[in-house]
Amino acid sequence: MTLALGIIGAGNIFPAYLRTLKRSRQLRIVGLADAQPAAAQARAAESGLQAMTIDALLASDADLILNLTPPLAHHDVGMKALAAGKHFFTEKPLAATFAQGKELVALAKRKKLRIGCAPDTFLGAGAQATRALIDAGTVGTIRHGTAHFMSHGPDHWHPNPAFFYQPGAGPMFDMGPYYVTHLVHHLGPVASVSGTAHTTHKTRVIPFGDNAGKTIEVDVPTHVISHLTFASGAQIVLTVSFDVWQHGHTPMELYGDDGSILCHDPNLFGGSVKFARQKDAWSRLTDKRPYTTNSRGIGLIDMAQSIEAGRPHRCSESMALHVLEVMERSLDAARTGRPQRITTTCERPAPLEAKLF
Repeated sequence: MTLALGIIGAGNIFPAYLRTLKRSRQLRIVGLADAQPAAAQARAAESGLQAMTIDALLASDADLILNLTPPLAHHDVGMKALAAGKHFFTEKPLAATFAQGKELVALAKRKKLRIGCAPDTFLGAGAQATRALIDAGTVGTIRHGTAHFMSHGPDHWHPNPAFFYQPGAGPMFDMGPYYVTHLVHHLGPVASVSGTAHTTHKTRVIPFGDNAGKTIEVDVPTHVISHLTFASGAQIVLTVSFDVWQHGHTPMELYGDDGSILCHDPNLFGGSVKFARQKDAWSRLTDKRPYTTNSRGIGLIDMAQSIEAGRPHRCSESMALHVLEVMERSLDAARTGRPQRITTTCERPAPLEAKLF
């Protein structure tokens, strides 16, 4: 069965999704819409797609809507898509707030529709290799770990970076989904969080491009340190920052009773994974797994296949809502100075050992 797909959002991430989706026979793209019609028309012309208004796309025969809009629009677009009877897959995060995320999940449940949510990088070769090491008990039970995303922000590569400093973004909501999702995929759900957060600079200046010299107001914490306590007992310290020029940290390290794992970058599908048992030398995993290059969209394809097969999809709404709560509660813990209990939970997604198509 081929599902009809409508895409809302024609921004920077659109080409990466399109490259993957065009290779799949699971989906037929019926049209592309954007809040700025000219953007949709330009992307549609270069991609051989039909440009449509958002209302027309929602009224079309699309079975499923892919949302690639900025985070503050995710809730509105999702509610409209679900109300129109469409399954909904969105770029991360699920919504700008946990309350909005709960509304989306509740509506999908009432309408008997599915929600899927990026990131799908955990389906790539790097994360799946790490998961296999953990599940095999190669380094024993994971007890501790660290995770780091630190850069000087998107000001230096994104043509219009202002939204990265608005609620629903910042380093925690922009990059946190990759790291928290990978950790939940590896270790299971989070039980509680604590931490600190800082807004280092109240304004930033765009350094290049058409908006060079423009001042951005910063309305979110830009350096966040969170202590995640997992239901399994594992303790992980996560640092996300838009205030660091350079550092030497590994993206993620996991420490077990019998050894350690050096994980790949959760923003990527492939990458080096190393492990060492006790005092042994580090070994690099060399087993071949699918999806080593940018494959954004495979989570959507998995969801489409799952709808047809009647099985759970891996980029599930329960995991996306759980990750959203973990991120929001991390900022709450930093603001209040008190640990926060996580109220949601989720199952670890099934491992992916073969290509989806």
